[in-house]
Amino acid sequence: MPQPSDYRPLTCAQCREGLGLDFTFSMAFQPIVNTTTGVVFAQEALVRGLDNEPASHIFSFVNDTNRYRFDQGCRVEAIRLAASLGVESALSINFLPNAVYRPELCIRTTLEAAATYSFPIDRIIFEITEIERVTDNRHLREIVEYYQQRGFKTALDDFGAGYAGLNLLAEFQTDFVKLDMALVRGLNADRPRRAIVNSIVRLCRELHIEPIAEGVETGEELAVLQDFGVELFQGYYFARPTFQSLASL
Repeated sequence: MPQPSDYRPLTCAQCREGLGLDFTFSMAFQPIVNTTTGVVFAQEALVRGLDNEPASHIFSFVNDTNRYRFDQGCRVEAIRLAASLGVESALSINFLPNAVYRPELCIRTTLEAAATYSFPIDRIIFEITEIERVTDNRHLREIVEYYQQRGFKTALDDFGAGYAGLNLLAEFQTDFVKLDMALVRGLNADRPRRAIVNSIVRLCRELHIEPIAEGVETGEELAVLQDFGVELFQGYYFARPTFQSLASL
């Protein structure tokens, strides 16, 4: 595990140059759509190789020694590219909780990037990704609460699968919860899935958390989720991720 001395502040320029990394990457974007208002609520930045290789290819190079620099570089590249593409919605950025040693120090590069590229921080959403297991929920709560205090939004990704479960919501509450696509897929014809998702949506409302359904592929899935009161959606039904560009809806 990297020692605190490895978590030195990085500048935007250093992140763009891939300081300390022996691999390069870029971003694709996939919209999150508000079907009530009919507008794009956010664009999620998804890491890709320079030739549009999938995220799994890039994450195969990430390890304990470069995790922090990779996480910082992803933030800067997402903000830089979103600004260059003229993203006017929110921007959702995945982050690696185990890469954050002290949130007040690790956020400096993000703040510099937002200022450099004139992207408002109140339009940035940090998604807690499920790529790695977080063993210290107290530390994760501190990260989420600090980001919220600084004006960022937060989201819990892949809720209902793997490490993202009810125990995390008992510890802290993010602004958004993204329902895992395994729960969403085919729920219109699956009574247990419908019951589970409906319960999660009602729980989110009780905790003042906005649910986002990801992985929506059919109109039937969409209709059921809308009946449950979900307004924010992401999935192939609306648009696939587009490399270094924004999808047309």
